[in-house]
Amino acid sequence: MPTMSGLTRRQLLGSLSAAYVAQPLAHVAKPFRAARTTQTAGGSSPIRVRTLNHFGLAVTDPKRSVDFYQGLFGMPVQARVDTTTILRVGAGPQFISIAPAAANAAPSINHYCLGIENFAVDRVLAALAAHGVTKGAAAGPMKVAITMRDGTPDLLFGDPDGVVCQLQDVSYCGGSGPLGNACRTVEPSPKKGLLALRDLSHLTIFSSDAARSNSFYQDLFGLSIRSYQGPTAPTLAIGPTVAFLMFAGGAPARGGAPPRPASINHACLSLDGFNPDQVLKMLETYGVTPRGDATGPAGPMKSYVSMRMENRGGAPGGTPELYFTDPDGLLMQLQDSSYCGGSGFLGNVCK
Repeated sequence: MPTMSGLTRRQLLGSLSAAYVAQPLAHVAKPFRAARTTQTAGGSSPIRVRTLNHFGLAVTDPKRSVDFYQGLFGMPVQARVDTTTILRVGAGPQFISIAPAAANAAPSINHYCLGIENFAVDRVLAALAAHGVTKGAAAGPMKVAITMRDGTPDLLFGDPDGVVCQLQDVSYCGGSGPLGNACRTVEPSPKKGLLALRDLSHLTIFSSDAARSNSFYQDLFGLSIRSYQGPTAPTLAIGPTVAFLMFAGGAPARGGAPPRPASINHACLSLDGFNPDQVLKMLETYGVTPRGDATGPAGPMKSYVSMRMENRGGAPGGTPELYFTDPDGLLMQLQDSSYCGGSGFLGNVCK
């Protein structure tokens, strides 16, 4: 079992003090409803979600970001769509999309996608309408929009906070065809990569009201609870594997600070044989250096480990959770492929 010996006490204390950036969940105070997994609003059946399909990065320099992720993970290009590059995660069809940020817009994780069974636009629109999500010119708060891309419908909607979620077939690879699942020209990565990714693990989303978000997504998708990271901080299970969504926020900010805007805070990628010490060393050889004792936003190309303790569903000695930032400062997490947001050293005990 890894020992975390690669972290000095000074670095570890610094990472713990900085962990609020990625760990606000213990402060969610409002109760939430348990999932209703059979019938939802208006008597309609929930949309059956099976996978985390992808998330999108809006960046300042797409080539730099593609080079960064390919050099670190050896990710092949699964497809290209206009100015967007689609990098395969593991065996696919899961992926990360990288596109230029809009003019005057900050870099961000600007949307994520869930893979559903038997994707059909009319059926999905009807289910969304039953939950108050109506058609609009663009995906905004409780609005859904569809764009046609060479015969492929891309369906995106905004949740109550306007956080953008895309819904596609489980086979969607960002390619062509009616389901977007034709990715015939895969380009190998020019570099092998230092770490081999297995899958997408989870996304943590800041919400203005986490209890409302949990209820909305549970009702819409019939999601069950996979684990708890605090008494009122559930993780919502995505499909039959260990993937999940987590919503944080809604409580007063610390020290009278303004509340965080609703946004996708970070995405987590998984790998086999997770060893925090080894991963930190590999990141450092790649130019992603330890954060040390700094507080506030981590800044680009930094790494740190946070120990999730028992009060947040972690192991008695803490469950190590490893974060790094990319060239734009976007926050990513790396965990074992068995990580389910639960207890145990690997966070893989979810009762």
